[in-house]
Amino acid sequence: MAKGYWIAHGRVDDPERYDLYRAANAAPLAEYGGRFLVRGGARETVEGKAKPRTVVIEFPTYQAARDCYASAGYQAALKLRLGISESDLVIAEGWEG
Repeated sequence: MAKGYWIAHGRVDDPERYDLYRAANAAPLAEYGGRFLVRGGARETVEGKAKPRTVVIEFPTYQAARDCYASAGYQAALKLRLGISESDLVIAEGWEG
């Protein structure tokens, strides 16, 4: 079964309030087996445009990635992020090739 990934490009406008979102999303991410592969850090945009921060979270399955996003726990955490940051988020199925 293919792994699932959240791939996000975002911008944080209020770092102090964003810390509340990070604390709140920890439990649902752990519940669904989410593991950070990329969490900010150095990067280079070599094609197109992207917001200044990149995050990649790996889940054991594509369905787990989808279920985590739809979960009540993550949706509650998401409400803390709205209005203090802007993100483009894609949930992608990994390739088992």
